[in-house]
Amino acid sequence: MLEIKKLSCRVKNTENDILKDFSLKINPGEIHVIMGPNGTGKTTLAKVIMGHYKYEVTAGDILVDGESIINLEVNERAKKGIFLCMQDPTVIEGVSNSEFLRTARGEITGEKVNLYTFIKDMEKAMSDVELDSKMLHRSLNLGFSGGEKKKNEILQMKFLKPKLIILDELDSGLDVDSLRIVCKNILDYLEENKEASLLIITHYPRILKYLKPQFVHILKNGKIQKTGSEELAFEIEKEGYNGVNIMIGNGKSA
Repeated sequence: MLEIKKLSCRVKNTENDILKDFSLKINPGEIHVIMGPNGTGKTTLAKVIMGHYKYEVTAGDILVDGESIINLEVNERAKKGIFLCMQDPTVIEGVSNSEFLRTARGEITGEKVNLYTFIKDMEKAMSDVELDSKMLHRSLNLGFSGGEKKKNEILQMKFLKPKLIILDELDSGLDVDSLRIVCKNILDYLEENKEASLLIITHYPRILKYLKPQFVHILKNGKIQKTGSEELAFEIEKEGYNGVNIMIGNGKSA
């Protein structure tokens, strides 16, 4: 599904790489988690996979289904099935939720979206994520609470049907009930789409009580320093990064 090979990248017009010789492989149907201290490049990783214009790749490659996406624009990456649930979703005033979703679905599928079918699907999806149907006609994310924005991101996921879902700190801004709702919708989606994969970027393991990962990776000094099971995340919550034995590049404990 996704293979990142010895990737190094930086913010454009700067001198220092944020990710350094970073490698990761995610197979179809797998759930992976990236954790790490602040400023280690977790959000950078998400944005570089998606093709954010502020970043440049200085070495390495990103492959989706065996094909490089390094030179593809953001919309082309989306058409390949990559979806990023953003940490702070963008507000687009003047574009309604329904207009955005209908247009986006048409662009992804390359087909004209039947209005009747779209409305029926939208009504069910809005009910699933427990969003007021009035939000269909409001400008995208305008005036939405933090929880409503995150639910709206999951609504988009359900409509765009990606095969690689990246959650960038989905749990920030969500109360307990909202977290349960969005995680249930993600799990339902993964159950219906067995080949879809999930990459979770988070600081806290509470989301992992719902979304059970096969792999937890610790990102430090620009690359993955330790990989373990779900238990690694709870060990970090208890002991902190300094309390967990994480090997860095020179073989010394971090």
